[in-house]
Parts: sequence; structure tokens; C-alpha cells
Amino acid sequence: MKYTEIRQKLNIQPEKEKDNGLAHFTHYLQNAGNGVSYYFQEPAAEYLINLKTKLDFAGEPEFQYFLPIKWDVPFPIPEKPKFKFIDLFAGIGGIRLAFQNQGGKCVFTSEWDKFAKKTYDANFGEVPFGDITKIKENEIPEHDLLVAGFPCQPFSIAGVSKKNSLGRNHGFLDETQGTLFFDVARIIKHKRPKAFMLENVKNLVSHDKGRTFEIIYNTLDELGYSVHFRVLDGKHFVPQHRERIIIVGFDKEVYEGKDNFKFPELPDPNKAISQILEPNPDEKYTLTNKLWSYLQNYAEKHRAKGNGFGFGMTDLNGISRTLSARYYKDGSEILIPQKGKNPRRLTPRECARLMGYPDNFIIPVSDNQAYRQFGNSVIVPLIESVAKEIVTIIELSQKAGK
Repeated sequence: MKYTEIRQKLNIQPEKEKDNGLAHFTHYLQNAGNGVSYYFQEPAAEYLINLKTKLDFAGEPEFQYFLPIKWDVPFPIPEKPKFKFIDLFAGIGGIRLAFQNQGGKCVFTSEWDKFAKKTYDANFGEVPFGDITKIKENEIPEHDLLVAGFPCQPFSIAGVSKKNSLGRNHGFLDETQGTLFFDVARIIKHKRPKAFMLENVKNLVSHDKGRTFEIIYNTLDELGYSVHFRVLDGKHFVPQHRERIIIVGFDKEVYEGKDNFKFPELPDPNKAISQILEPNPDEKYTLTNKLWSYLQNYAEKHRAKGNGFGFGMTDLNGISRTLSARYYKDGSEILIPQKGKNPRRLTPRECARLMGYPDNFIIPVSDNQAYRQFGNSVIVPLIESVAKEIVTIIELSQKAGK
């Protein structure tokens, strides 16, 4: 049976789920026969039984009815995976896509945003679990690698400025987001993956005069991992200036502190924004006279004060500013000039391309949600370049029987 048929038969709508029943069910289907499905089987069976009245066949529903599954989604699981990994704070799956392209099988994923879950399921055929703080370590399968783009807002320049203006705490004092790093740490401590890769904003390094990053680094070191980090710019792969810190770690017990990891040599930047533009974008993406006038006046007001705030008119032969999650508001940071009319914002598909997603990546949500999702995502080919180096080391350890 095709997964799209199962999705239709069971009326799978991730954005309407209030618990992890659907996550258990889709994780069971994804992992059937690979040795970790027992983590999800019992809750998945309960979920399926509760849907009995919605199914069009008699008797108690059983998993065998659906198996084997043809994964008719854009990015199905590899037929012969090289390693297992988990995907935390998964967003729409950019990090998963990068590591899956390198032969990895994702055995567990977590993401709290309901609309991101919808996009994730549309592309991978799996609904992420919800709030990671409510998931126990023993509910997560064994894995070789942990990847996580843990929430960056507590450490980002924009996030810090906003919280300062509101008189709120930030970094590790922000109880709602900043401490989510420690959920990553507790899972690493309990599951002991051979390696991990974490992604965050560049400002993580300098936040709170370096004390935030020092806490993160020391925590990972105390867990028994050799830690490597570097700020990398996505402009080497896509026409966008986007600096992010990548933190990679390897278990010292496995590699004896001799993992020999090195960040990849990045190709020379040679991308232009014109390469990702659609030929005939809808007129709805052109700024209204009112919005365009407001942005120009706003920029002029700050220019007079000596500030650098304002819209970003993009050079079509150059690269753009950093795409942010607030792009849905007015698109001001990346505007595309148009002859004889107001500039326009990027389309969701252009945003996907700007983040390095292939064109077969499905965008099943509204424009506003799509802008949020891609603005919060990773540059896929950049992550994949790092993934390739990590996977090479994991494979060597597997050959050595470690």
C-alpha cells in the first residue's frame, strides 16, 4: 500500500493532532523490520484501534493490513541505510534531508510546531513527536548520531534585542527556550550516540560575553565527547549570507579522542540570486504602494539618525541578506527589484531554493507559514557537506567493530 493511500484512508492531519498517537503510528511504519519498531508498537496499535470506526474494513485493524508500504513521498527512507540517527527540533527536516542523503536512517524525530509537522510528514512520510521536554530518554531508540537545531532565539541578536526591550531574560535564563539545550544533553548522556551535530545562530558564540557557549562546550565535554565547532556561511552553496555555528562531537570512549574530524573545505561562492527566481511570480508578491511607501519612509527615518535599519533591495547578480522567520511580515530584508513597478518579496518556492531545498520538496502550508518555516530552517547543502565528514568517521568506526 502507498503511504499517500494510508494518509488518505486514516485522514492523517498532523496539524490537528493533540498527542503523539500519530507520531507513534508513522514511526512504527517507518521502522518496521529494522530492530527499533518495538519502541513505537504498543502506542501505535492503540492509536490504530481508536481509529477503527474511521476505517473501511471490518474487524480489529492490524499493522499487516498496511505492510509492506510503498513510500511515495519525495524523500523516502534509504533502502540500505549506513547508520541510524535521531532528529531533534527538526523543523521541516532540513538536517534530516542532509543526513539521509548521506545514507542515514532517521529512527526518531521531534518537533513541536504543528504546521512544521505537516510539512515534515508531506516530505518524509513521518509525523514528528511533540515537546521534547515531555519525552523520556528510554522512549527514544538507540542511534549512532544525534542531530539537533535547538531553538536559536534565546541566543540570536534579534532575539536578545527583543527580550531586552521587553525586560525578559534570555539565554539559559529563558526558561521557555534557552534550557532546551539541556534536553539535548540529557539524551546524549542517556543514549551515548557515537557522534552528534548541533546547529545554532552565529551569536551563540558571543552571547553573554561568551559564557553561554562556555556552558554548552563544558557540558558536552563533561559528557565525554571531543567537541569541534566553527561558524560557516551558507553563501558557499546558495546566494544568501547566512552564518551559523556548527558544533560536532564524538564519543571519546569510542574514538579515544582521536576522531580526526575536520570541517569541510567550502567551495568558492559563485551563486547569484537571479538563479533561484521563478520566471512568472504571482502579482500578490509585489508590494502594495502603502507598504512600499512605509518601508522607504522607515528606512529614511533611521538613515537620518545614523542607523542601518531598512529594507534590503537585492542585487540580482549578488547574494541576499539572511532570510529570517519574520519574512512573512513584510519581506523587507530581501526585496526583488522589478522594472516599472514596486519591488516584490520572494515566493515560498524561491525561499526553499534560497535554503538549498530541491524543487520536489513539498510546501503544503500557507505562504505565511512557509516563510516562517524556511526562515527557521538550515541551508541543506551546507549541512550535508558537514554530514559527509561525520559519516565518514562513523563508517570507519563501524568497520573497526566499534
